[in-house]
Amino acid sequence: MKSYWQKIQFIAVLGMTLWGIIGYSPMMMIWMTSVAATPKKFSPPPPPPDRGAAGDRGGAASRGCGVGNQSVIAIVPVYKETLNQGQTETISVTKVWGLTTKEYPTFWFFVPYQKSLIDSIEFVVKDESGKLSQTLYRTVVTIPETPGIISIPLSPTTPSLQVDKMYHWFFKIKIICNPQQPPEGEYVEGWVQRVNLNPKLVNSPTQETPQQSVKLYTENGIWYDALTTLAELRLAKPQDPTLAVEWMNLLKSVDLENLAKQPLIKCCQANDTSPPNIDK
Repeated sequence: MKSYWQKIQFIAVLGMTLWGIIGYSPMMMIWMTSVAATPKKFSPPPPPPDRGAAGDRGGAASRGCGVGNQSVIAIVPVYKETLNQGQTETISVTKVWGLTTKEYPTFWFFVPYQKSLIDSIEFVVKDESGKLSQTLYRTVVTIPETPGIISIPLSPTTPSLQVDKMYHWFFKIKIICNPQQPPEGEYVEGWVQRVNLNPKLVNSPTQETPQQSVKLYTENGIWYDALTTLAELRLAKPQDPTLAVEWMNLLKSVDLENLAKQPLIKCCQANDTSPPNIDK
């Protein structure tokens, strides 16, 4: 009987020892920490149907003017779809499109060119919902001092974006590849659509801090607002490692992780804004 109870005590002690090793092992704690710290990925909403929001995000190799033969890139999601055309044919469509909740959102672009190579930059927003295209905003943009990621906020002096309406934007840049030749034009284009957040989400505690706002926007597919909020945090705290990881993950979710280490440039001012007009 005494031998039996000794075996029971030995098994109990061994079990508690193993539990301590497994339950509190550093590797287990690191794994748990990394899982808890993993930020939410961007949840892309379904793009507009048919051929709506077709565009060009850019990113193709340049003609030698850019850094490492890079070209201008719009930091916005792309959706590649195959659509039926007739009974037997199909076409491939690339849609460049994102959502915002703001009346005057901010747009972000990667410009790889040195200042000396840039002749001019122009940004245009159009309302193409009617029979005639209406230019809501056209501005000449300050040329950045160095290559990097720049932002262009929609001016509050222009008509605000309307809810559930899509707008077509263009980022146009002229570059001097050969001083003996006229500047060469390059542009990217895409779409923005304003939506309202669910009131329950707007009043939730997730808006208490900018970091929580990023989480709210990413989980609900609000690209432009998530990008702008996180980029502003990065500009305020460029050495913050947590923000660097979140920035990488956000760009990676739209296949732009190669831009994660590009500098954020504090510019650019709109130099000239034209009044709305109807394009002929």
